[in-house]
Amino acid sequence: MKESRSEFVDARGVRLHVRRWGSPDAPMLFMLHGWMDVSASFQFVVDALAGDWQVLAPDARGFGLSDWPVAEKGGGHYYFPDYLADLDILLDHYAPRAQANLVGHSMGANVALLYAGVRPERVRRVVDLEGFGLPAARASQSPGRIAQWLDDLRAPPALRSYANLDDVADRLIRTNPRLPLDRARFLAQHWSREGADGRFHLLADPAHKLRGPTLYRLDEVSAAWARVKAPVLHVEAKDSPTLASFAGQAPIAEFKTRFATFADWREEIIDEAGHMIHHDRPARVAALIESFCA
Repeated sequence: MKESRSEFVDARGVRLHVRRWGSPDAPMLFMLHGWMDVSASFQFVVDALAGDWQVLAPDARGFGLSDWPVAEKGGGHYYFPDYLADLDILLDHYAPRAQANLVGHSMGANVALLYAGVRPERVRRVVDLEGFGLPAARASQSPGRIAQWLDDLRAPPALRSYANLDDVADRLIRTNPRLPLDRARFLAQHWSREGADGRFHLLADPAHKLRGPTLYRLDEVSAAWARVKAPVLHVEAKDSPTLASFAGQAPIAEFKTRFATFADWREEIIDEAGHMIHHDRPARVAALIESFCA
């Protein structure tokens, strides 16, 4: 495995952990992980990169080794635009005078695509790994969504703990049966940490399990996507279960018409992979990233 080093960057009082691979003089790739994931998730893709690249992968706030933002008299709190603000700070820190190549998986892909529309001058390329946006919400859903959020605040969520790292690895394999045991054991070391009770706890703030009070407004998202100047490469698993879940009763082709908003949008479909496409087919994903961002 290619060795990474850890760095920390302050983002408005939240200390973000950044995992860094490669030479400081090499071209940069910024890799943004998905929900309930960590930066080490990209290790297998980094190992498969054939060229000389500098990869910078942050742990999003509340995940991995990054801080958990905690209100003075409450638990963790997460607002999606904060992820964009954190990325803005990281790009100012690492690439203040250069356009960035952004690679994002799932939630990280949604962050990258939105950022590319909000700051189009800052982004050179976007590689979107299984990032689809969310199903469009209706305004009529708002009161119920806020009521559910208020109810959830009364009983904050918790995450399971595990007896040992092998149990964490088993948990990862249950979620993704394609994941080889050696990769699961590697990820388990970065997904969890042994606590004072001798059990292994996931490196994620349980507050991420809270559904926020705001709706996903596709019209606002589409307005941002329409401003993206960078070419976008969308990489999707064949018969993606995540895409099918988001599309619901709508035909897949109809759901994906939202991507017509992008000025330069390209698509690659990968066989024998699920939503964790960068774990299942890292060599193929790495090759696509390199050819697109070279």
